[in-house]
Amino acid sequence: MTLFTYFGKYCLLLYQALRSFTEIKTYRSNFIQELIKTGYDSIPIILLVGAFTGAVMSIQTAYQLSNIFIPRSTIGSIVSRSLVIELGMGIGSLVLAGRIGARIATELGSMRVSEQIDALDSMGFNSISFLVVPRVLAGIISFPVLYLIVVSVGIFGGLLAGELTNGVTAADYMLGARGDFYESDVVFGIIKATVFGFVITSVSCFKGYYATGGAEGVGRVTTQAAVLSCVYILLSDLILATILL
Repeated sequence: MTLFTYFGKYCLLLYQALRSFTEIKTYRSNFIQELIKTGYDSIPIILLVGAFTGAVMSIQTAYQLSNIFIPRSTIGSIVSRSLVIELGMGIGSLVLAGRIGARIATELGSMRVSEQIDALDSMGFNSISFLVVPRVLAGIISFPVLYLIVVSVGIFGGLLAGELTNGVTAADYMLGARGDFYESDVVFGIIKATVFGFVITSVSCFKGYYATGGAEGVGRVTTQAAVLSCVYILLSDLILATILL
């Protein structure tokens, strides 16, 4: 199957999902479950990503800015703005691509090879509305919230690490973080998070929905979904940075 064929099938799946968006009764119950799986269940890993990313950035920035002529508040400025613009959701999305993308691809792939999706279609049930729409919609809604969590925890983790390692005081850290804060950076981060959520869920749904080859095929599309999600996250990150910054 050529690249253009894959892209055409992907676009067709998205088109059918968009057409099924108004069938709220069909996917309402699944949507609530997917919000919990995609958003709420991802909070622990996002907390870890944010805390350790902020802490490592704070320590490394303090080490690199050891010049006495550079104010220590610069550390808070660099750490906070880097988390808001790039590293918070960038690293978080790469981690979530493995967790969420693999789960979605496995679920839909197992249903495809066991002919459960074919059974839904044969009964006149809209399988795309029931299976794909709630997963993609949950990703679009959950990721901006996860972004706000990872950034907040990351900034606090950087403050705590700077204080414990004597790299920067909490007062200097927050002075730099507040002084270099721009609302437009948060808007940019939320846009990125929304796009990343769409990319991970839509790609994973596509790979799982068209899975073939039995159990081996499910394992194959699960790996492909995670890897492709990471690749497309990096690509979309580059495109968004080029257009919006």
